[in-house]
Amino acid sequence: MPVPPAPVAVPASLGTMRIGMGQLLVEGGEPARNLARAVEQIAAAAAQQCDLVLLPETLDFAWTHPSALYEAQPIPGPFSDQLCQAAALHGLYVCAGLTERAADGRNYNAAILIDPQGTIILKYHKINLLDIEQPFYAVGQTLNVVDTPLGKIGVNICADNYLDGLPIGHTLARMGAEFIIAPSSWTVDYSITEEHDPYEEKWVRPFSILAKLYNVVVVSTTSVGYIVGGPYEGKKSVGCSLAVDAQGIQAQGAFNEFAGQLVVADLNRPNRTEKGTDIGLMLQRKGFRFDQLP
Repeated sequence: MPVPPAPVAVPASLGTMRIGMGQLLVEGGEPARNLARAVEQIAAAAAQQCDLVLLPETLDFAWTHPSALYEAQPIPGPFSDQLCQAAALHGLYVCAGLTERAADGRNYNAAILIDPQGTIILKYHKINLLDIEQPFYAVGQTLNVVDTPLGKIGVNICADNYLDGLPIGHTLARMGAEFIIAPSSWTVDYSITEEHDPYEEKWVRPFSILAKLYNVVVVSTTSVGYIVGGPYEGKKSVGCSLAVDAQGIQAQGAFNEFAGQLVVADLNRPNRTEKGTDIGLMLQRKGFRFDQLP
């Protein structure tokens, strides 16, 4: 009878990060109102002594809203400046999704990480674009992890954490990320209610795979509200923001289209000791196979 592999101990943490997951009402084509709510959420997170506040994907125009095609702003620019000023005023890290108009005229589904001095220390462009969003955004071409006093932070966006996009998370983990944070805009059909939560397989499973394989913390914050304009008009964003580590779900937002809220969680900073090829050896010990197709 085969002997099962011994359980792999999870190393102790190196302290905690207090993170605010800002489930924000995002209205299509209303950047001024959306950014005002974002600034309010930053202040609310600071009032609860958060180290970092994570805000949703494309919170300026909303995901795939047609107005972004001709009104998107550069980064740095007037929209990102408002978030930078709020981060500096309240002295915390801010990660938020915006639409970026690049110098070459292309739009990107972008995420920025701002430090407590109001400086953008990381900018990322979404890679795993859904087919319906490809007319709105160009595909990103870089991945980055940044060192902070809170730990090593990697940033991606929403569908980058689908099961078919997990190589993005694998790469961030290989780059040393201790926290992978993701602005998101999780959407469902208007008829779906919280009694029929579709996200167990779609989000909890891939987050858990990364968290348990690498001992990383994966956090995603999503918008709320009905979608107006664009290919998903009539659908709704329903919250259900999520924080998962190697031990399981550590925090979760309410699930419905009216669940605008700040979810505060104290998350242990993982002690990741492996680097380079040692990560591959660790994965092999956990039963991960590199030499087989599914």
